[in-house]
Amino acid sequence: MRVTVNQNQRTLLRDGTHFFYLADTCWSAFTSIREEEWMTYLEKRKTQGFNTLQINILPQWDRSRGTFDKLPFSKKNGVYDFKELDDSYFERAKKLCKIADDRGFTLALVVLWSNYVEGTWASNLDRRKNVFPREYFENYFKKVIDTFDSFSPIYFIAGDTDFPEKETIDTYLEAFDYFEKHSPNTLKTVHIKGRQEEIPEEILRRLDLLLYQSGHNRSFLNMPYYLAEQFYKMERKLPIVNSEPCYEQMGYARREYGRFKQLDVRQAAWQSVLSGACAGITYGAHGVWSWHGMNTNFAENTGEAFDTPMYWQEALQLPGAFDYGFIKGILQMNQIDELIPNNQLLVGANEQIRVASSKQQKHHLIYIPSNTTIRVSADFSDFEIYLIDLKTKNLLEPTFVVKNGETIFKIHSGQEDVLLLVKKPS
Repeated sequence: MRVTVNQNQRTLLRDGTHFFYLADTCWSAFTSIREEEWMTYLEKRKTQGFNTLQINILPQWDRSRGTFDKLPFSKKNGVYDFKELDDSYFERAKKLCKIADDRGFTLALVVLWSNYVEGTWASNLDRRKNVFPREYFENYFKKVIDTFDSFSPIYFIAGDTDFPEKETIDTYLEAFDYFEKHSPNTLKTVHIKGRQEEIPEEILRRLDLLLYQSGHNRSFLNMPYYLAEQFYKMERKLPIVNSEPCYEQMGYARREYGRFKQLDVRQAAWQSVLSGACAGITYGAHGVWSWHGMNTNFAENTGEAFDTPMYWQEALQLPGAFDYGFIKGILQMNQIDELIPNNQLLVGANEQIRVASSKQQKHHLIYIPSNTTIRVSADFSDFEIYLIDLKTKNLLEPTFVVKNGETIFKIHSGQEDVLLLVKKPS
């Protein structure tokens, strides 16, 4: 199931058919998930509508660690021996990928998470003790391609990264060179760190799609739509995905008290998709990504220092996952392939309210996170209008008037966020 870029340069195709990238983060799968758990996980995510899995090929540095912890290298005093790869690790990873591939999942695999790369924020926090020596890259890159290329994955050359040093950039460019030469038919990209806005030009020109991360910091709740807007306005057109919005039940970054709830993650998703990131969206549940279990320990003081997760069995049931599948379903049922940001339709509205329209202006989607009256600079008299309560998934009857060429929507009876779906009659 090969993923390619559509001719419009804004959306993706899988085997030639429109593909809305709906991913879940299970970064720690290869190190931490037993095969029987993997089957349970995949069946659940499949029913919720997910079609892509984001996995770290190397050990996730801030994963939950327990008695089962499969590693690709030997380790002594907390430091990996990168010289020799454990073939059994990659054989097991390939088996897990085959099970997922058989169930219709696209694999999005991270080659070099930032803690393995010189100069990044993560390798500095890790005191650079596990920076992957570049003299061993070829052996590792060859193993990755030999193991995973048959699944036509999307390769994330970088994971959760910034670009502070020339050596950092050169490291990623070396990886791009190798994968472009030896895996020419797969898409390549980078997964940048939270709120990162700048991508070096020499990296940017190598990307097949653009991923951004709105992140887990409570102080920057505008990031889902702000970053989507900024990247959408770039001269070079690329499919855009928010590959790490806030995770459901994740504690706020820097151990600030509080956790992101279902409404928070749903809001981040809709604001991303309607602001330029219409190629897809990624969900995360705190406890699934790190694979936290009863006999594991979570690295609370590593990385951005998040509070303890719930067990993965509980996190797998969190309701926000269904909200993400609902987004994909709404777009598919209305045969909407590409969305164009269109906030200029709003008259005097708060920027948290987001609007996007289909290319032929047959559909307009308006996301309203909090109940208020809104004015739209268009006459929707001849359109079908649906008001969807995103908490309950109930259809509400919208109250509106058309006056002087504007459509004015009155407040509604929903308790949280709603979606106005406006479409021309077929």
